[in-house]
Amino acid sequence: MKQGIVYLVGAGPGDYKLISVRALEYIQIADTIVYDRLADDRLLSTARPDVELIYVGKASSDHTMRQEDINQLLVDKAKEGKTVVRLKGGDPFVFGRGGEEALLLVENNIPFEIVPGITSAISVPAYAGIPVTHRGIAASFAVVTGHEDPTKAESTIKWSHLATAVDTLVFLMGVEKLPHITKNLIEHGRAANTPAAVIRWGTKPEQRVLVTTVGQAEAAVAEAGIKPPAIFIVGEVVNLRTKLAWFDQRLLFGKTVLVTRAREQASALTTELEVLGAQCIEAPAIKLIPPESYGELDAAIEQLKTYNWLIFTSVNGVDYFFDRLHTGKRDSRALCNVHIAAIGAQTAAKLKEYGILADIVPLEFRAEGIVEALTGRIEKGMSVLIPRALVARDILPEKLREMGAKVDVVPVYRTLTGDTNGNMLAEKLKNCEIELVTFTSSSTVINLLNLLGSQGAELLKNAKVACIGPITANTCLEHGITPEIIAEEYTIKGMVRAIAQMYEEDGK
Repeated sequence: MKQGIVYLVGAGPGDYKLISVRALEYIQIADTIVYDRLADDRLLSTARPDVELIYVGKASSDHTMRQEDINQLLVDKAKEGKTVVRLKGGDPFVFGRGGEEALLLVENNIPFEIVPGITSAISVPAYAGIPVTHRGIAASFAVVTGHEDPTKAESTIKWSHLATAVDTLVFLMGVEKLPHITKNLIEHGRAANTPAAVIRWGTKPEQRVLVTTVGQAEAAVAEAGIKPPAIFIVGEVVNLRTKLAWFDQRLLFGKTVLVTRAREQASALTTELEVLGAQCIEAPAIKLIPPESYGELDAAIEQLKTYNWLIFTSVNGVDYFFDRLHTGKRDSRALCNVHIAAIGAQTAAKLKEYGILADIVPLEFRAEGIVEALTGRIEKGMSVLIPRALVARDILPEKLREMGAKVDVVPVYRTLTGDTNGNMLAEKLKNCEIELVTFTSSSTVINLLNLLGSQGAELLKNAKVACIGPITANTCLEHGITPEIIAEEYTIKGMVRAIAQMYEEDGK
């Protein structure tokens, strides 16, 4: 049996992109991941398909597993010869119980490694525009638990020293004990009018910042209804937020956007929108699967030398075509005698990944554009191959045939309705919890409506709708949906630019 090992890994403060390179490497090789509630699901999605996932999340008064049992679990899994990642929010050694876990590993002669994470003590204030130190204002800061071990007979925090000795105080997990914290600070000399802030879900799109004072914090938090997880920061540096706030000032901050692309493609759009501050719900309305038979495609590949033109209409078509080409022990060299056209810059970029530079990429990224670009280059009797989705618009092959070409349209993939929970989406739309719905193809429109049911078009009136281009927009209109945003450049970047432009003009 191989030697087991445990990696105690800090997942960072909330934003999954703040994970370290080392941490991500270990997540990707782990046999078992033991994770808590502050670890983003998108980190888990990078793990191996056969990884064992064990949730041990702990919230106040609601522990999935006792800490002692978590410690023993790590030992047991390592003794099975497994590579174990203990993934926890923030840093393992900053109120993360990592020391306790490591000590039991030492007792059992289990090798381990500590992978530090970015602690919320400094990152969450930074995302709120509050530096924990600042020249002339704060030369020191302290990080304090706001949730001491409840089994202790009395507090071990030295309030008489802490209250006034340090410029900036950061209390982690301190919202529920806020009355106790503020009472002790004031009783031990901290002025009641000292600036303070409570930051909930820091570094995430849901981030909420409440600026107050030490004396007013308890009442302000109760009135605002702020719940854990949150940190409490005290000190004059809080006043810098008025000038340094950046994260929650972004164009789409606080807005929830529905991304309906297929799961394997959604991340590109999500990333672009998150840069603008949006909170994205990835709810694929479609899923891509191979055709029922590869017979037509295999026959076309066998006869590639007989075609004059090969036209790709999407990134998906490129991937599925080349996957089948490689399955047949062929590569790009099989295309040496055929001209290649691509609809859209993204399709052309995907071809380039396979070593192919498209001969034609029309300025207009849809079928009409490729028809115009090919006018004069298609001669009567030429053969054209179009590998694409099973169901697609017929305008391209029809126009090429009118030019006198012999056109073979072969399915390389099928588009089906996605596995998203339509009832969940319907409820969010009904409650106006979704600000914007994005459609990147006609199939995303049709299949989202299938998921939402008979009231789908009516529910979508509760949100703004953005379309990647006029074809998708027309599909919306045909189904009683009026899009507010239609991209002029039919790409993801073009769509995001159109969304940003609308919100800039509307002043958010």
